[in-house]
Amino acid sequence: MRPLWGLIGDCSLEPTSGDRRKIIPIVAAADDSAELVSLYAAQQKIHPRSVSGFFSQWRWALVIFTQLVFYGLPWLEWGQRQAVLFDLGARRFFIFGLVLYPQDFIYLTGLLVISALALFLFTAVAGRLWCGYACPQTVYTEIFLWIEHHIEGDRQARIRLDGAPMSLEKIVKRSFKHIVWLTLSVWTGYTFVGYFSPIRDLGMEFLTTQMGGWEIFWVLFYGFATYGNAGFMREQVCKYMCPYARFQSAMFDKDTLIVTYDEARGDPRGSRSRKADPAALGLGSCVDCSLCVQVCPTGIDIRKGLQYECIGCGACVDVCDTVMDKMNYPRGLIRYSTQNAVSNQWGRPEIMQRVFRPRTILYGVVLLALTVGLMASLVLRTPLKVDIVRDRAALSRIVSGGKLENVYRLQIMNATEKEQTYVIQATGLEGIEVASEQQVVIEPAQSRWVPVRLQIPYGAVPPGSHTVYFAVGEAGGGAHVSEKSVFLVPR
Repeated sequence: MRPLWGLIGDCSLEPTSGDRRKIIPIVAAADDSAELVSLYAAQQKIHPRSVSGFFSQWRWALVIFTQLVFYGLPWLEWGQRQAVLFDLGARRFFIFGLVLYPQDFIYLTGLLVISALALFLFTAVAGRLWCGYACPQTVYTEIFLWIEHHIEGDRQARIRLDGAPMSLEKIVKRSFKHIVWLTLSVWTGYTFVGYFSPIRDLGMEFLTTQMGGWEIFWVLFYGFATYGNAGFMREQVCKYMCPYARFQSAMFDKDTLIVTYDEARGDPRGSRSRKADPAALGLGSCVDCSLCVQVCPTGIDIRKGLQYECIGCGACVDVCDTVMDKMNYPRGLIRYSTQNAVSNQWGRPEIMQRVFRPRTILYGVVLLALTVGLMASLVLRTPLKVDIVRDRAALSRIVSGGKLENVYRLQIMNATEKEQTYVIQATGLEGIEVASEQQVVIEPAQSRWVPVRLQIPYGAVPPGSHTVYFAVGEAGGGAHVSEKSVFLVPR
């Protein structure tokens, strides 16, 4: 076989924690036939080591809080209904005492804009802490890893089980783990659909096999996504699928709080006994135990500097502090800090002073203004909506009594949770009157199409199109809406 070193040189590249690729030399046989060799090694499975500490406790506190909210909120009742329900069938969105209609889509737009600005502000100040502590991908990966740890054992036990041949023990452990994973995933999908279809009715429909097709699809789809992302893909979602990891650098600066390794203090690295003096050995504080790599959920080495794969979870901070305690060294070799703080040896006061800088102040002011505006709009919104549609089958006609009549259809939406009586009036033309029912009753959080006939004395106004106003308000005062339309007078 004739090697092609003259053309491609030494192409071997050992994989690192952040790069799983491995280039393999390409050789050609003597008969000039080429052998195709894959240039990429298979993805190595990451088995994060369990860790305890201050930041680990915070992560689990947020896991418990977020899941209590997610799984518990659909079961809360508000009056005689579900407290939070985005009822797609009825086109009503219930958020505790607030009732929204599709016409209120502007509020969703405002909420999305506020969420985006909040993400920009939070990232500029504290990096990817959202990813490390509250992102659903991180939360469910943490839960699935906890299940895996309690069924298959610690990190070394899981690695041994992966490499072991198929056996009864392996089949039993793996089967039980996947059964628990699938059960949790399906329940997660069921809870997700319970935000869009009444969750109690959904349960009864499931038990009686009457669940709708779209509901079954989304339960299984969301459950499968949870099972696949948290059980198998895990860090690959954060590294390759999540766009946030790619554009976060545009929001980072040298005063952004990130997980950092103090290279000046830690290097040169090397193992030593607890009683040894690192200065006498010419070593830094890092004992090169690699525990920071073993606990990392994305498998990176934080000692290589800031990497886009880092989700800021702080697991390496906890485990490094534990090692520093055992070695009787000061904590903080790996810590939350900023690039400027590490370079200039700043303390916490200097870091906090740099939180309020032009970028974060601008984000904060815009975010505060939008939030106040949205809240004020929600508080001051009128819980009554009126849409007017002209009856095209009878644009204008003369009726008994010498009156000229136009017919309209009003959609009146009651955005309160009490039955309301509304009074319909019309103004804008001399002698105009409502010749149909002037009072209508609308049930709580319902809408109704109401036919309305307006009449004026024949000849009271010249031919053409004339502006009229419909005034709809609660009987006895309260919500009041005025909408404009036209009254047609034929020639």
